Amino acid sequence: MRSSRLLLAASLAFGLASTTLASADTLTIELESGNVVIDLAEDVAPQHAARLKALADAGEYDNVAFHRVIEGFMAQTGDVQFADMEDGFKPGQAGMGGSSEPDLQAEFSDIPFERGTVGMARSQNPNSANSQFFIMFAPAPGLNGQYTVVGKVTEGMELVDQIKRGNPNNNGSVTDPDRMIKVRSGG
Repeated sequence: MRSSRLLLAASLAFGLASTTLASADTLTIELESGNVVIDLAEDVAPQHAARLKALADAGEYDNVAFHRVIEGFMAQTGDVQFADMEDGFKPGQAGMGGSSEPDLQAEFSDIPFERGTVGMARSQNPNSANSQFFIMFAPAPGLNGQYTVVGKVTEGMELVDQIKRGNPNNNGSVTDPDRMIKVRSGG
């Protein structure tokens, strides 16, 4: 009986470790080309997942640009201060702002930055993530344990691959960028 309990406990622990992101709530990003679904890692980054859901459901991410997109690395978005197209998009200006909410404390984990991983953007201060996030095109082990993993793309990664790339000579800044049309939480 004792050995079967240990086996069950080990099986459950292994199952949980291998499906860390599977039990998460979702975020759906509507792009011009279709929908991208992200499973949020509420179990490893609860504050960050809650922030993304709250901003999405308040409409804060609607019409926000993918302002920094680097081939073979990642696509960054979420600067809600520069969502209004009527003000005109100025490359280099977006990416410096956040929401009206306070910055978040880091929630680093051992989840690796791989293709489809969603991480929170921040300044040099580890506790400065706010509203901006990025989606990985490829693995980036140098980010592991240095940025908060907040989720993983489970549907529509081929659409993320189509996001307009930025100028590599200008840190990936994008002129006339693609935008998130609408973002909502669910699940």
